[in-house]
Amino acid sequence: MDIFEKLRNNWGAIGSSVQLVDGHHYFSFPKLEGELGPKMRFKGREVLNWSLNNYLGLANHPEVRKIDAEAAAEWGLAYPMGARMMSGNTDLHELLEQELAEFVGKKDAFLLNYGYQGVVSIIESLVDHRDVIVYDAESHACIIDGIRLHKAKMGTYYKFNHNDMESLETNLKRATKLAEEKGGGVLVITEGVFGMSGKVGDLKAVVALKEKYNFRLLVDDAHGFGTMGATGAGVGELLGVQDGIDLYFSTFAKSMAAIGAFVASNDPQIIMYLKYNMRSQTYAKALPMPYVVGGRRRLQLIKEQPELRARLWENVEALQNGLRSRGFDIGETTSPVTPVFLQSEGGVPEVTRMVRDLRENLGVFCSIVVYPVVPKGQIMLRLIPTAAHSLEDVAYTLDAFSLLARKLENREYRTEEVKAEA
Repeated sequence: MDIFEKLRNNWGAIGSSVQLVDGHHYFSFPKLEGELGPKMRFKGREVLNWSLNNYLGLANHPEVRKIDAEAAAEWGLAYPMGARMMSGNTDLHELLEQELAEFVGKKDAFLLNYGYQGVVSIIESLVDHRDVIVYDAESHACIIDGIRLHKAKMGTYYKFNHNDMESLETNLKRATKLAEEKGGGVLVITEGVFGMSGKVGDLKAVVALKEKYNFRLLVDDAHGFGTMGATGAGVGELLGVQDGIDLYFSTFAKSMAAIGAFVASNDPQIIMYLKYNMRSQTYAKALPMPYVVGGRRRLQLIKEQPELRARLWENVEALQNGLRSRGFDIGETTSPVTPVFLQSEGGVPEVTRMVRDLRENLGVFCSIVVYPVVPKGQIMLRLIPTAAHSLEDVAYTLDAFSLLARKLENREYRTEEVKAEA
């Protein structure tokens, strides 16, 4: 069989689920236009946008825009050339690493080019075939892909039920026994905030298990960095267990509104090991200087302007309390991530009509999640409140969702084609 012909007949799980031909540029690869912020344009219409992970509103912060422009003018997008190990290292790269480590309460950090790629490479470099990974069942795809590389090296892994400490301990017993037999160690991987459900990882209980079992803990805190804890240092700070996290990871793609990522630890030797063994960094060009300079300014704003985080949480509480008071199921979120669960028995046609009505007539743009991510018959709308939103935005959205729920309950999306209002 010709490989291309095989692919033409199978668009994959995501492509098939969004009906690729009709859904491209609408349900997938949509084009939001205009200045980044709560109000953008989609298909020529203004929409209230709840689909950007711009938690602190830094994407269009005037000081961020200014420093980005100045750094690009001064350095260009090429400097420094080459991988950091060979020719692309600078004092500013290392200074940002020191500042990030200090902010999250660690002794050292390693600056990474990308978040997804970074997690995959961290896992690949940490463990070999003798080691055993134990990970949360709802871990992000980057963690899963890192585990796939471990599997490719004939490594063993166990999955524990989501946020279930009894399940984790059961699998730790299995992992400990096997690791001892193979002469390896155990790596536990979980998240600070789970990006779909908004649940906070039970890091306090995970760290407590270190008293009984010998393992190292890697936490992906992409959604917790900048948003959670007294200073924004993440879920470990919130729960008082930052010291128990052996490797703390976050991307810049959320609260920092940028490109890049980092991993931090209280063990400088392990950070040095990663610098020499993370293939995704060893063989990749260094993070361009505008991202480094811009990253330093963003981190400074997070530290010096706590009102950004306060404004975010004011909007989070108004949105989540408003949804709950109107009878919506928003799961167990205790973070800014706000899922709204709705029931649908009409399948894909009903969902597509509902989404069109939501975006084109009600003027609300948010992420739509269906089976297999959620059970059949259920729809999840995911909203990401930010510091850039207003309480007026929240009030409008609550009214729109109430109308949407009534239409769904009355089965108005079962047969009627949704037409955009003029």
